Amino acid sequence: MSAPAPRATARPEANLSPLQAVWLVAEREIGGKLRSKSFLISTAILLLLALAGVLWGGFQAGSTEATPVAATSGVASDVRGLSGIEVTEVADRAEAEELLADGTVEAAVLDDADSPTGMRVLAETEAPGSLLSQLSLSPTVELLDADGASEGPLRYLLGIIFGVVFMMSAVTFGSPITMSVIEEKQTRVVEILISAIPARALLAGKVLGNTILAIGQIVLLAAVAVIGLITTGQTTILQGLGAPIVWFAVFFLFGFLLLAAMFAAAGSLVSRQEDAGPTLQPVMWLTMIPYFLVLFVGENPVAMAIMSYVPFSAPVAMPIRLFFGEAAWWEPLLSMAIMLASCLAVVVLGARIYENSLLRMGARVKLADALRG
Repeated sequence: MSAPAPRATARPEANLSPLQAVWLVAEREIGGKLRSKSFLISTAILLLLALAGVLWGGFQAGSTEATPVAATSGVASDVRGLSGIEVTEVADRAEAEELLADGTVEAAVLDDADSPTGMRVLAETEAPGSLLSQLSLSPTVELLDADGASEGPLRYLLGIIFGVVFMMSAVTFGSPITMSVIEEKQTRVVEILISAIPARALLAGKVLGNTILAIGQIVLLAAVAVIGLITTGQTTILQGLGAPIVWFAVFFLFGFLLLAAMFAAAGSLVSRQEDAGPTLQPVMWLTMIPYFLVLFVGENPVAMAIMSYVPFSAPVAMPIRLFFGEAAWWEPLLSMAIMLASCLAVVVLGARIYENSLLRMGARVKLADALRG
């Protein structure tokens, strides 16, 4: 059983104001990360992967590989008018078969007076679908909801982008807060720290420093995405993503503050890194659940509307609804108000848990004991 300890309410001996104390700890957190080669390398790799993904998607959408096709003179002009078809004109069937045999072309279109279309297609094993679809006659198709036809894949893609960015940033910058708190308890460095800095200032500094780093990474990712979209000419997507990205950044800021306070509180409950699993697991689930929910129920409007008002999933669900015009102008404001109230409540509770558990060494502190003090 852990030995109870008085609440860590010592005041700084130096002439530091509360804001100065918070910023001192925040600078320590930021400096430690920026001096870490592993952090810098992983950030550079993440940015390169994001840029490569945007560029590859743009080039794939813009590049259309032409299908090589042979055609006799009587039908060559008609075949040349087809999209994505590269025509090699031949004199007769024998020459077309030679090109098919050596793999120069994938199909041949010949004159055929007996065919209803006046053409005959030759191929080795299978005729190219892109050629047949353009030569075939099909009825006129009218879509009543043309915009909704492509929403499914795009909604899924946006869910992956917003969900992965939120989850990975929260894990990348949140879990180190837990490990840092445990390490300071395990080495008893925390006893020295709180003799000069109040426990709440120490907590606030850790949260602030990692929040600045997380927001900085989000800004870099957004800049890389904009550069990639402009380079590949995907300006239409860029215009549509403008407002959702801004709202995502705002929701991410307060969502991360909420999670960071929980990560710090989880670390203060234990004195060894080996014991961090049970306390860290609930926070990890709250970080990952929004990502999976958006993937599984992203096309359900009722589920997405509910998730837009839940603090842990709002940073992902609300920007997607804004992108597709499903949210009224007042909905993100109401969701943000709920987020702010939840963030304040969780930060206050997290600070209480952190302050009451920081000096308790030995066995894991029970949550009820940490709340009582």
